[in-house]
Amino acid sequence: MGRPAVNYVQQLRTLVGTRPLILPGTSVLVLDDEGRLLLVERVGIAGWGLPGGFMEPGESFEEAGRREVIEETGLEIGALTLLGVFSGPEYYFRYPHGDEVFNVTAAYTAKTLGGGLRLDGVELSHGRFFGVDELPEDIIGPEKPIVDAYAALVSGEPAH
Repeated sequence: MGRPAVNYVQQLRTLVGTRPLILPGTSVLVLDDEGRLLLVERVGIAGWGLPGGFMEPGESFEEAGRREVIEETGLEIGALTLLGVFSGPEYYFRYPHGDEVFNVTAAYTAKTLGGGLRLDGVELSHGRFFGVDELPEDIIGPEKPIVDAYAALVSGEPAH
């Protein structure tokens, strides 16, 4: 997931340290005009993922998704369509600095409304649009089931 709601998550971390937290957030499967999926590489985290991040207090899943996509990629997106809500042990993630989270992720699809991809350079180091038939193998753990669910939907196959 993307940049945590700094004050909120930092306040929680001062109380619990690196122990696992259950954190709600949003991932957005951003599609270009050709139907290709945007995957991004985060600074300090090996593998590809989706734009998105943790919710800030009082924010909706949709607001968090739009905010994170704009902050991280510079892209404006159209209507958000709910793909699903993802949670469970496979959505556990341990950051390189030791913080542990169990993600509860509302995943949405959305099309770009134009503008070029401008990665923030702070959180994201690379970004690329991939066809569903050319997705990389190294998608990070908690986002792989989300990408797989989308790929199954597009191909008409049942999700695993």
